[in-house]
Amino acid sequence: MLLNPVLQELRLWLGIERNATRHGEKWISALGALLGIVSVYWITHWAFPDGFMGTPGGSLMLASMGASAVLLFAVPQGALSQPWAVLGGHLISAAIGVSVQRWFPGHTWTAALAVGLAVGAMHYLRCIHPPGGATSLAAVIGGADIHALGYQYLLSPVLINVLAILLMALAFNAFFPWRRYPVHLHRRHLASRMTQPAERQFELTQEDFAAAMEQLNSYVDINSESLTELLELAKQHAEQNITHPQQILPGHCYSNGKLGKLWSVRRVQAQGDAALGLGQSVDYAVVAGAQAGQSGSCSVEEFRAWARFGVRLQDTGRWVKQ
Repeated sequence: MLLNPVLQELRLWLGIERNATRHGEKWISALGALLGIVSVYWITHWAFPDGFMGTPGGSLMLASMGASAVLLFAVPQGALSQPWAVLGGHLISAAIGVSVQRWFPGHTWTAALAVGLAVGAMHYLRCIHPPGGATSLAAVIGGADIHALGYQYLLSPVLINVLAILLMALAFNAFFPWRRYPVHLHRRHLASRMTQPAERQFELTQEDFAAAMEQLNSYVDINSESLTELLELAKQHAEQNITHPQQILPGHCYSNGKLGKLWSVRRVQAQGDAALGLGQSVDYAVVAGAQAGQSGSCSVEEFRAWARFGVRLQDTGRWVKQ
């Protein structure tokens, strides 16, 4: 089902991305998150069955572990999910939260200062992990029991919780080759399967991507190595079909095969089943990408020169080659 231009624009404003993951992958992520939280509960209660320094056992689980579970099991290859991000993000943020609470107890801005400093520290120490902000906040607003722990808060619950969920992420994702964690193991698996790319006159390099990401000047949850691997796979996929469509069929959709803002999909508006012949005109509607919602007309020759290949819309909302 094609979105009209208004709904498509609303989707872009809201940042609703099309999800290409299969149903099985979604259920694997859900099961992993379930087991991750079970492991946190079991290990912390095994280590401290009666609580820690008078703290009730139930308070040994951090709420921020729920957010970490989303990253570790739904996005195991993301930059925010890697071991240093998880370990450093939680522990550094916890230390900052405890310190700020001890220095400025009872102020209305103490919690905000703790989270702000935690974000800055995670940036500089290259361990951005969003749940770390919640860990820092909990050190301030967690109540008298958490305040009484002082820097012991870093050991329990933080370190125990983090080690428990990291161990489960390592073990669980190892069963699925395409999800191996940390991402370095996935890259090694991918490198063993990649074919040699065809020679190209102009080849994008690792340095090009590093420079582009620096110029973007915004934190992106993908590193340059993963991005180059993704582009290489896309190039190999593109090289399998570099011809323009031989026939232009009524009711079919065609893509220009370009990237980013230049990408566009047109649907041929002609009636009937027969292919359009030379000299005929093609009426089309732009159904996705640049100039979506607009329509136009051109010759069959011009349309074939524009079109790279035929496409169809999957149930997931992704356009794929026919």
